[in-house]
Amino acid sequence: MKKHLIALGLMAAASVPTIANAADYVIDTKGAHASINLKVSHLGYSFIKARFNKFDGSFSYDPQDLAASKVTVNVDTSSFDSNHAERDKHVRSGDFLDVSKYGTATFTSTKVEPKADGEMTIYGDLTLHGQTKPLEIDAKFVGAGEDPWGGYRAGFTGSTRIELKDFGIQVMGTSSYADLELHVEGIRQ
Repeated sequence: MKKHLIALGLMAAASVPTIANAADYVIDTKGAHASINLKVSHLGYSFIKARFNKFDGSFSYDPQDLAASKVTVNVDTSSFDSNHAERDKHVRSGDFLDVSKYGTATFTSTKVEPKADGEMTIYGDLTLHGQTKPLEIDAKFVGAGEDPWGGYRAGFTGSTRIELKDFGIQVMGTSSYADLELHVEGIRQ
């Protein structure tokens, strides 16, 4: 009888749905706890570092089921900032980003592939300069926990390379790509 009760208990436990630990987060751009930075070769002689100052987004994150995670980011391309006003004006012009026509770039994940030690590859679609192309981001979980204001946060870093010509953006010299460095901290909703 004892064996039957144990067996029934195990069957009952197995039939109870698993409680999901997924949570939705808003990327903390208001507190400046997130950044989209880039590095572009300048004619093959040096590098220019820049960032986008205005963006927003959200993500869903479940440490128990990383593959179910999702990311969406919207970037105001007119917020391109390389700390040089004349260059920024040129990059925003029709010669490059053409922000009057393509004022927003978006990234929407399609799949998250877990790897070892908190690392993952985030696959998705990047729409930039009016063109949508697949993009892979190598990402890493940094940490999560309660903040001093009664909220809960999770943070990640990521990097990827964008081939500018794939998005119809003019290339000068050997400046065919932009390397992106991403820092994302989200506030759980």
